[in-house]
Amino acid sequence: MALPAHISSGVSAAPSRTPVYALVGNPNCGKSTLFNALTGLKQKVGNYPGVTVEKKIGTAYSQHGQPITVIDLPGAYSLAARSPDEAVTRDVLLGRRADTPQPDRILCIVDATNLERNLYLVHQILDLGRPVILVLNMMDVAAAAGLDVRAGRLERELGIPVIPCEAVNGKGLIELKLAMSRADLPLSRHAWDIPAPIAPAVAELQASLTANDRKPPLIARAEALLLLTDQDSVRVAGSTPLSARTTEILQGWQKRWEGEGTDWAGTLVNSRYDVIGRIAAEAVTRAGHTGPTASDKIDAVATHPIWGWMILGAVMTLLFLSIFTLAEYPMGFIEDGIASLSDWVKKDSGLPDGDLRDLITDGAIAGVGGVIVFLPQILILFFFIGLLESTGYMARAAFIMDRLMSRVGLNGKSFIPLLSSYACAIPGIMATRTIEDQKDRLVTILVAPLMSCSARLPVYLLMIAALVPGDRVPVATKVGVMILMYALGTFGAFGFAWLFKRTLLKGAPPVMIMELPPYRLPGLKDVALHMLERAWIFLRRAGTVILGISIVLWFLAAYPKAPEGATPQQQLAQSFAGRAGHALEPAIAPLGFDWQIGIGLISSFAAREVFVSTMGVVFNAESKDDDTTPLRQALLATKWPDGRPLFTPLVCFTLMIFYVFAMQCVSTVAIVRRETNSWRWPLFQIAYQTGTAWILSFIVYQAGRALGF
Repeated sequence: MALPAHISSGVSAAPSRTPVYALVGNPNCGKSTLFNALTGLKQKVGNYPGVTVEKKIGTAYSQHGQPITVIDLPGAYSLAARSPDEAVTRDVLLGRRADTPQPDRILCIVDATNLERNLYLVHQILDLGRPVILVLNMMDVAAAAGLDVRAGRLERELGIPVIPCEAVNGKGLIELKLAMSRADLPLSRHAWDIPAPIAPAVAELQASLTANDRKPPLIARAEALLLLTDQDSVRVAGSTPLSARTTEILQGWQKRWEGEGTDWAGTLVNSRYDVIGRIAAEAVTRAGHTGPTASDKIDAVATHPIWGWMILGAVMTLLFLSIFTLAEYPMGFIEDGIASLSDWVKKDSGLPDGDLRDLITDGAIAGVGGVIVFLPQILILFFFIGLLESTGYMARAAFIMDRLMSRVGLNGKSFIPLLSSYACAIPGIMATRTIEDQKDRLVTILVAPLMSCSARLPVYLLMIAALVPGDRVPVATKVGVMILMYALGTFGAFGFAWLFKRTLLKGAPPVMIMELPPYRLPGLKDVALHMLERAWIFLRRAGTVILGISIVLWFLAAYPKAPEGATPQQQLAQSFAGRAGHALEPAIAPLGFDWQIGIGLISSFAAREVFVSTMGVVFNAESKDDDTTPLRQALLATKWPDGRPLFTPLVCFTLMIFYVFAMQCVSTVAIVRRETNSWRWPLFQIAYQTGTAWILSFIVYQAGRALGF
């Protein structure tokens, strides 16, 4: 059975409003580069409601200055969704999402060096009956590989505009904008044969989708083909469900075919690939030699079982050295700025001494400043991640890590989320949306917060300063203890991943199928946009939450008021926060902690770095990351009621162990709740991490005491 022409006139009606294009394509085809080239800084970034999948909308302009809305959809290999990312792309194109209007035009971008694989998604999209423009990206890479991709032949075969392009160099953008400006974009005239055993099911499902699900006939036909291809296996929040009648018809045909031994999904997929293979064979010819490409030669070293690990280790070392060294000066600048702002409010703003001024300085400014100070480290991390992704090395790193991670039940795709979690668990957890297997994805989410994020650094630095005798901490000691803390978090994450994959979330051993894109020179503009975009998301999500919680914590430490003349310590002791610390003390005393440390543990649930500022309030001392002396001296002078020192080296080390494993981050809890659509997993995460932190801290402290430390 042949699909009919999508529309008899062959042209689309002129749009009555600003045209809305959906930008779709396979991962690593240059989609983000093209989106940035078309829209520049005129972009809005958020998430689709109900699922932590990025939603990018930008404004491009035609050659005549007319605005064009572009929605950048997540990368997908097929509309047969295997992950939440791909499910969002499918649901937007099929009009299943109530929160996103169905785009009236589609911009398909394909990698010219892998045309046959990329055309599978295009072939599915042509069934939707909407105007489509095909962009042949990376034509320069294809030419270097000896491929001659004939755009004119593709255009005649598919019946849609085909634009050769080099998005990273800006070539082809003028021709693309001219095509996007057309009011009479032609609709595809391409037809293909539906296998005879499947054709009656397609017709019946199309009729039901039209009548019961209120789908336009062409969309209904495309959705019927899709339902028979992937059985609609991935659903995400926000997408509309199928009607009961359509589900009944689908299940009836599947039961019938199972009885007959018919592989309906494989039959449809093979039929598509037969057509695509013929198109690609006519459109692409190979010239010159067929030996190894430049990427192949580099991969012989970069993915080598020995040299590959050495290169990866060097890259990771450079990344972390940059985070800890290059960020030092901008972090100091931000700290000075926050301190100056706080001093201005106290001395020059005209606000009288009282609760309002304290709320602004000790609550709002201190709370938000505690997050903003780590922005340089976040920017540096995402700059490096952007470079690694832009050059194509990130896929190689995941490939190298796959063998190691498979031993704990994960695959190499979990490497990128875990790497991102060294800066902040929030973007790391967001990055898990590319993992197809739901159990693997959930395990990665559960262990990502164990990677030592940048918010733990102030705690580590303060405790290292207090734990080492003398006025100056040797660099070797600081580095050695830091490496130990990072190693504990990393091995802890791997250990729990191994445990979860064999108990709570059992599953088949993961198999990673991942494309290794060709190496490219990095697009610095795209890297910068990616870096700024991620920084804004980090500030918006973390900063707003911490602002609110910091104000609450200030209130808890300031009320009820102590009698006039009371010292700050007395005020704190009888405040709500002090009472909470006293209530917590019996649980943490076996770890060597008292009620004052308990206040820090409670307050740092807003954000780990809040512990340092809380200790400054508790012990009436102020400190900066590069000058911990006042607070260090205050800590060393603090004693138990019986005269014993509170912050012994053993207690400092135990406290660091606690922060390695404890959750202590409400923003991460919120993201896990949103990502999993359940309170079950974030509550489990809090319980297992806090329980582990307590048990290990108890063992370290009690063993240390028994050994005389």
